[in-house]
Amino acid sequence: MAKEYDLVILGGGTGGYVAAIRASQLGLKTAIVERDKLGGTCLHKGCIPSKSLLRSAEVLRQSKESDTFGVEIENISLNYTKVQARKNAVVESLHKGVQALVNQAKVDVFYGNGTILGPSIFSPNAGTVSVQLAGSNDNELLVPKYLLIATGSKARGIPELDVDGDRIIYSDHALDLKELPQSIIIVGGGVIGIEWASMLSDFGVEVSIVEAGSRILPSEDKHIAKEMDKRLKKKGVSIFTNATLDQATVEITTNVKAEVVIEKGRQSIEADKLLIAIGREPNTSNVGIENTDVKLDSNRNIETNEFYQTNEEHIYAIGDVIGGMQLAHVSTKEALIAVEHIAGLHPYRLDYLSVPTCVYAHPEIARVGLTEEEAKEKGYQVKTAKVSFQAIGKALVYGESDGFVKMIADVDSNDLLGVHMIGPHVTDLISEVGLAKILDASPFEISESIHPHPSLSEIIGEVAFAIEGKRLHG
Repeated sequence: MAKEYDLVILGGGTGGYVAAIRASQLGLKTAIVERDKLGGTCLHKGCIPSKSLLRSAEVLRQSKESDTFGVEIENISLNYTKVQARKNAVVESLHKGVQALVNQAKVDVFYGNGTILGPSIFSPNAGTVSVQLAGSNDNELLVPKYLLIATGSKARGIPELDVDGDRIIYSDHALDLKELPQSIIIVGGGVIGIEWASMLSDFGVEVSIVEAGSRILPSEDKHIAKEMDKRLKKKGVSIFTNATLDQATVEITTNVKAEVVIEKGRQSIEADKLLIAIGREPNTSNVGIENTDVKLDSNRNIETNEFYQTNEEHIYAIGDVIGGMQLAHVSTKEALIAVEHIAGLHPYRLDYLSVPTCVYAHPEIARVGLTEEEAKEKGYQVKTAKVSFQAIGKALVYGESDGFVKMIADVDSNDLLGVHMIGPHVTDLISEVGLAKILDASPFEISESIHPHPSLSEIIGEVAFAIEGKRLHG
């Protein structure tokens, strides 16, 4: 027998479960269809487990450097079994928390594969969801007034290169390694590739990066990317840019052998494993979208308006499945906007230029707004300032004085256009700039905010002073 809901959410990841909780708060009878576990990729195969591993790598690196602080530690060793056990415990703790939140919100959860159906005897509109329940031959039909598609994304592969989950892997597989390889080739120098390169090199793995573009981190400001390139090479990471992997040469024996095609010819490389990290693609196949009139773009992302409504007005979509900024915190905000729009409220539209983005490598990277290149392409006459962490007392105390903060503003209006950071704890510092961007604060107004001394946050005030022509330190 069909079950009726105000809202059915296809996908229980970060965006999906947040949408369900908010919908319940607004009095909507809500259900989630989830094929695996609540929390989705971010909790189980992405943000949280990878950051747990990065934290272990950080502790190992700091332990090896402890002598510089006068702390002598002998016989430092890594127990990767314990590293994995800690990661799993963190994930499970958060998973239980999500389950409790959804249960408290009185949201029904159906575990299994959901398929969107077209118009039928159950509804004149497309959007009924047929759920093949996990571990059972039973099927449930859910008939919603509104449908929210939040099916996320998956790792993008390389044509004609088979991923066996052992020698050739995605990040999903890398998270569950029982032991570390001695060496690895990472194809892709974007955020995922750089985080894994930083982590694994800190763990003592020999790392090579193959990047098709002219530099790693092509979406970051060029000065940030240059600094990260320098820091990774200092760790011993080999970086090949303007380079592609010739998949026809990939050979798996006891390890992986391949040829890299670069501007000056070819170079053979060899490693225990090959990690493909060339981005992600939307999960829009095998969910029944073809049974609707919902439009997809050329990359198979679902097209929506600013309230995440598709061309079928009762069907919405959020998160990685619509492309754009594939970030958990963006998916969360999109979820809130979509649900409030469904409920007849008038939510603020999301300004994507105010969204903080982070790279959790060592050193950390964070940004808000336009890069200098992007600002110039848009026709702005820009002014910039850059302050090194070497001018910040707390950074010297930490022993992490490399890196800098760069600020970009419009010469004519003095509007803040972008802020880019690389250095200690910048993924925590960036939120101040995100708030400043939302409030349309100018560099002058940021400089007027008093930052405590000594603190890493002083660098934000310092760079704001600098761009105003009132440089104090650095």
